[in-house]
Amino acid sequence: MQETLSPDLIHNADETVPRSNIDGVPQHAVHQTVYSPDTFFQTDYFPDGHPPVFRQPQNGETNWLHFVGITDTALLKNALTPYGIHDLVLEDILSRKQRPKIEDYGNYIFIAARVYQYTSNKLQSDQVYLIIGTDFVFTFQQRPLGLFSPTRRQLHDNRHNIRSKDAAFLAYRFIDRMIDDYFLTLDKYDNFVENIDKTLFSETAENKIILSRIHRLKRDAVRLRRTLQPLRDVLYQLAHGEFAIFHGEPRLYLRDVYDHTMQLMESLDASRDMVLSMMDIYLSFQSNRLNRQMRVLTVITIIFMPLTVITGIYGMNFEYMPELRWHYGYFMVLGLMILIIIGLLVFFYRRKWL
Repeated sequence: MQETLSPDLIHNADETVPRSNIDGVPQHAVHQTVYSPDTFFQTDYFPDGHPPVFRQPQNGETNWLHFVGITDTALLKNALTPYGIHDLVLEDILSRKQRPKIEDYGNYIFIAARVYQYTSNKLQSDQVYLIIGTDFVFTFQQRPLGLFSPTRRQLHDNRHNIRSKDAAFLAYRFIDRMIDDYFLTLDKYDNFVENIDKTLFSETAENKIILSRIHRLKRDAVRLRRTLQPLRDVLYQLAHGEFAIFHGEPRLYLRDVYDHTMQLMESLDASRDMVLSMMDIYLSFQSNRLNRQMRVLTVITIIFMPLTVITGIYGMNFEYMPELRWHYGYFMVLGLMILIIIGLLVFFYRRKWL
């Protein structure tokens, strides 16, 4: 009979922890963890040209192999062949661009997923693959991510008696960890959106920088949604499908993870709509600011037009002109120009053009 899962082992999106530090972590390694309620074995293998000899699990033990940066086909075949893993799965694992999907091979399930992380304010994606069997779970990453390190530590410390759980629960923890990681990415995305929103109407902001940042956020939203939507479908199949591996309590908790993906989709759609509206608002703001600048230039042009006419008339080289030899003619023309300027300024001010 399936054991009821402890609430302490169920993660909440609000309690998501960031990824573990990967400084100094080997770029290529295979980590093996074999456990049961009464046994525990954990070690690391580093490729040195010879295929590693993995510990074979006994009855009642769960085997977790975590491959990081392993692209050697021979090594992967050596590790996966004893479990009857199909060559098509191996081909997908070696691919760097796979759409999230789930495939049922009878005695195991293959899941392709993708996670995102902002590095130097740039959205970076990584493929993650899972092979889930009755008593084994294989995970694959193309580089160290620090994503599953907390679960490995919990297995080592047997926190909350996690070793008493089966492979289905371990797979659930990995899936839940990936979905929770999206909340961190989306939080950072929302921070970028809010920062741009604060500087949207700044007079000192450079047009090219703000437009490029808005456009980049729009592209990021498209990338995230393009992954979250098929990932949501994968979780729906896991939570509601007839998979022999997932049954009882694990399926109930997978439904909770599916709800988290719905929450992510709704939050992402809201942020994306905000980004699109910010672009429209910013372009309207720039157009309005340009209109105000053009209005000021137009006012200046209109003010100088009558002055140009007056100076042009008195600049003609006719010998007989009115007031040409008048002693106060120069001061009269200057006074007339000043009166025209004042009159136009008052007129523009009353019309609220200034």
